[in-house]
Amino acid sequence: MNQIVAPIDLEKCGHVIEIEQEVLGAVLSSGQHSAVRGTVRPEHFIEPLHRRLFEMIELAAERYNSASIGLVFKMFPAEEAKSWSDFLKEPLSSYMARLVANSVYGAGGLKISVPNLIQQWARVSVGAEAQRVAAAATDPATDASELIKAAARAFDGVAAELRGTGRGKTRFSLSEAADTALDQVQEAMQCGSGITGITWGLADINALTGGIHRGEMVLLGARPSMGKTAVALGIGIKAAQAGAGVGFISLEMGSPRLAMRALTDIAYDRNIRVPYNDLITGRVTEKDFEDLVAAKQEMNRLPLWIEEQSGLSITDLRVKVDRMQDVADRAGNPLDLLIVDYMQLLAASSRYSGNRNNEVSEISAGLRQIARENNLGLIALSQLSRQVESREDKRPQLADLRDSGSLEQDADTVALLYREAYYLEKAKGKDEAAEMERSERLEACQNKLEFIIAKQRNGAVRTVDLFIDVACSAARNAAR
Repeated sequence: MNQIVAPIDLEKCGHVIEIEQEVLGAVLSSGQHSAVRGTVRPEHFIEPLHRRLFEMIELAAERYNSASIGLVFKMFPAEEAKSWSDFLKEPLSSYMARLVANSVYGAGGLKISVPNLIQQWARVSVGAEAQRVAAAATDPATDASELIKAAARAFDGVAAELRGTGRGKTRFSLSEAADTALDQVQEAMQCGSGITGITWGLADINALTGGIHRGEMVLLGARPSMGKTAVALGIGIKAAQAGAGVGFISLEMGSPRLAMRALTDIAYDRNIRVPYNDLITGRVTEKDFEDLVAAKQEMNRLPLWIEEQSGLSITDLRVKVDRMQDVADRAGNPLDLLIVDYMQLLAASSRYSGNRNNEVSEISAGLRQIARENNLGLIALSQLSRQVESREDKRPQLADLRDSGSLEQDADTVALLYREAYYLEKAKGKDEAAEMERSERLEACQNKLEFIIAKQRNGAVRTVDLFIDVACSAARNAAR
């Protein structure tokens, strides 16, 4: 969590000392630190004495399970207590007693005074960072890009703290949770979809998972050329067609190329078969072009937004998601689903520089946090390890997740993609009989995509066969 990073005039920044005094007085009067545990931290107090008082409250609570005023006072070493008394020009014990006596709302009002405290900390922290940026910007030697990154990290730290304390109710009785669950089931029954989340656009996957659920992270892993971008984009299109707001973060491919894939996908449902590569090279007939223009009219109505910037960090991604949410809200389609293509291209912070395992763990945890904080379904695409290629059976497994075991741990669902046809196309039979067998197998599985649900917190693990036309970037339900 970010702390105040520069000296600041507290009067000019609107610091109200009574807000801090109210929280401290309420905790000391009740002796119950548990009421603010996990929400309030020493850094939230701007006044140094108040910060130190709260540190002693935490220490007393940890050691003796109580934060009574007498016990907290005894936690101060004698010399330190005398120094604070000299600073106050009154005994420290008297000042603490006044905090308790002057508490307006008491322990029952902490639900009001604690958010006020954190809001004030956030305002002062933002002001201090703004001063630092303004001062650094006057130095000709300042690297502007580094200055912007540092400011973005500082502001994101404050924003994350506000998001964490603004989630509203987080504790529910089993009965309350069951009421919410039954509401979701009833909604699914009424709409006839049979799912409680966002549609995958793939019937068998919906049946196994109940859809893509808000606040959860799905990891979609594959080796190159398995079709993971086409599948992910197709899922986004189907979700948008069903009314969900969809954000697609492309760290590798530009938006025009993604749009070409989307056009071939949508046209596919109109029985228009235009290979994606033909669009890139311009080998398109006038009739096909007219059909694609017609397909674009459908695209115009889809609540799907693309962010194509590469090199984003988790901090940058949070900013992009916030902006995307604003755009989606103004368009009348709040963001429901976020797709990140692909997660290993996200930039890690300098905290774990050089340790790829820890870097990926940090990225994975950040993505999961974004899903939970924003109540979004999140699909993160992931490149799988090369060790797949060294096996005779090249079907991917959970162990093939690249760089970090945290990927499997953080994901609520892990789906792996496999196309046998890709490997058969590259192979060559040892003799005429083997070559004939290879050709026959290739013909049989040319349009087969295995969607391997390798992990699912709330359901079975199973492999589902899908139909895929790689050339047209179209993944569909398998023929029945």
